Amino acid sequence: MSDGHVYLTRPLSDAVMTLASGLPARLVTHEDKEFPPSRDQLLEECRGAVSIISMLTEKIDAEVMDAAGPGLKAIANVAVGYDNVDVGAAAERGIIVTNTPGVLDEATADLAFALILATVRRLVEADRFIGTAKPWIWGPQSFIGLDLSAGATLGIVGLGRTGMAVARRARAFRMNIIATGSRASTAEAADLEVQSCDLETLLRTSDVVSLHCPLTSTNRHMIAAPQLAAMKPGSYLINTARGPLVDEEALADAVESGHLAGAGLDVHEFEPQVNERLRSLDKVVLLPHIGSAGAATRDAMGRLAVRNIEAILSGSAPLTPVTPVQETTTVG
Repeated sequence: MSDGHVYLTRPLSDAVMTLASGLPARLVTHEDKEFPPSRDQLLEECRGAVSIISMLTEKIDAEVMDAAGPGLKAIANVAVGYDNVDVGAAAERGIIVTNTPGVLDEATADLAFALILATVRRLVEADRFIGTAKPWIWGPQSFIGLDLSAGATLGIVGLGRTGMAVARRARAFRMNIIATGSRASTAEAADLEVQSCDLETLLRTSDVVSLHCPLTSTNRHMIAAPQLAAMKPGSYLINTARGPLVDEEALADAVESGHLAGAGLDVHEFEPQVNERLRSLDKVVLLPHIGSAGAATRDAMGRLAVRNIEAILSGSAPLTPVTPVQETTTVG
């Protein structure tokens, strides 16, 4: 691979590709539109790159950075999360890392609330039932779920940008809202009548627990067997953040036992593998990581990543840099 190129690990929208073609370095794109590069392809295709535009499916670690070579100046991750990038290794090599915060909050919040509704009102379970073509008749006890607007409490774990957007939607349903995170004490949270609390209280009192925190080196399995046991009987767990935040085997136990009434996951612990026990449960709704999958949103994410690279290669400051310190902060 010749030196000085910008390596894009997956093709993006036509508008983003046009923008990227105007970067001050030649654009090289992994050709497969459906699958990410294999590890060997990633190491080979990034050689000589001055920057890498990566997706959450690629692990950008020290080996990749060293394979790219000393000319690598920047890594632009097309996601708000950046747990797939070794930010510390990048800092040691003087490589700037950027992400795409702010542009996907609303789309992810839309999806999170859609997943809440689909789970607590048993929409997917009911759809599957209709799909069996079995004879049926309306019944007063059929597919009873949770009325969100009848005083249900939503617990938001990590009230960042996306969590706040979810809170705004919850207020429209007249839900009680409690949350963890520093933003739970802000004026905006007060306007939404969000009550700040600790995780223990949130788990014990919420009818729906929704995760909106980043995956860090310290919070893997933050929702495991003890936390699930502490949740209110008959409550629901929703995860649109990162899969490894939840111990999925423990979650399957909690749903199978009836302690939890259901769960909705857009992200998975061993993504793209899906837990077979959870897949088999009628009261679990599973999606293929589509939180930001709105056309305008994905376009905005790609544009922001490209503009970060453009700024860095032109000698300007990046628009949305990531630092090692940020790893411990709550983001949307």
